[in-house]
Amino acid sequence: MALDPSTILVLSTALAAAAALYLAVEWASVGERSLLYWSAGFGVIAVGCVLALLRSSGYLVVGIWFANGLLIAAHWLFLAGVARFTRTRLSRGWSLVAIAWLSMLLLPGAPWWSRGMLCVQSLLIAGITLRASFLLRPHGVSLSVGAVQLRYVLLVHGLFYLAKALSVLALGASLDLAAFRGEVIQVSLVEGAMAIMLIALSMTGTERHRREERIEQLAARDPLTALFNRRALDLRAPALLEHASAASPGALLLIDIDNFKQANDLHGHSAGDKLLVALSEMIREVLPQGSLAARLGGDEFVILLREASGEAVVRLGNGLREAFGQIAREMFVTPKAVTLSVGATLFERPPASLAALLELGDAALYESKRAGRDRVRVMPVG
Repeated sequence: MALDPSTILVLSTALAAAAALYLAVEWASVGERSLLYWSAGFGVIAVGCVLALLRSSGYLVVGIWFANGLLIAAHWLFLAGVARFTRTRLSRGWSLVAIAWLSMLLLPGAPWWSRGMLCVQSLLIAGITLRASFLLRPHGVSLSVGAVQLRYVLLVHGLFYLAKALSVLALGASLDLAAFRGEVIQVSLVEGAMAIMLIALSMTGTERHRREERIEQLAARDPLTALFNRRALDLRAPALLEHASAASPGALLLIDIDNFKQANDLHGHSAGDKLLVALSEMIREVLPQGSLAARLGGDEFVILLREASGEAVVRLGNGLREAFGQIAREMFVTPKAVTLSVGATLFERPPASLAALLELGDAALYESKRAGRDRVRVMPVG
């Protein structure tokens, strides 16, 4: 089968429609809005390719102006999807693309009409695509393989359209959009079909990696409080513990809710859940950068500080204790006050293990409970 323009457009229609359907199914599965934008973009390309076939039948406005406009709109949707993926807000200036598209109707029917139409279209697509590629640059963090691939596919695609616009202006090539005549048009059709495949594959890989990251994050989090679970703490703690030194001691705070069972027995397990969530939110608010916090299970929590002093540990523990005690009194009435006991230990060198450090924290917590609860006890530096 010869690769004439009509054949390439039919092939491009099939590829774009398949990409649109696949990305729509992915969006329905994971609910990521960027997939919806990208699916819509490929759907628009499929419609544009079908309309482009009409130009050979004399429907020039629909087959050229409208079809080319849909190609611009599709790339704008790709940009919107990338902005959504990178959580970037697009400026309102990008809405002017629609005005530029409409202005193409004002081009006079002169011999250079095809060159003017192709040049404006190429410049608009180049600008949109290069902007999308720029949004995918690393922002201080590494990108997934799919995102990197999408970034460079969009970059090459955008540079191709920029080169196409410049070649139309500089080379003065003979072009006829109505009859698909001109080497630039032929090359552009082939590049368009290849770009559909590469962009679709890159978009799929980008979202798949993000989905896998979310699954991994969920596996590391306590489902109720969203703090790290014990397994995640075991994996992350060694990197923090190894930084301990005499000049920069670390600290562990073991936190337990006093009279927690009373709240559950009198007000139901939902009351206990509300108290656990409230405490976890307080911990997140006061947690210094570079520290770790986790729910060990039940009503027991742990905080690992990278750099601390005895005074700072007492201040942090008392702050949590006082704030939690107040909110617990406001939320639920119990015969005995629902409070916090905190056992802490400081260490000037990396401990043998997290388990060994937790044992020291547990001993300090026991002292806090034995002294009457609702207080902070700190073990000496070890």
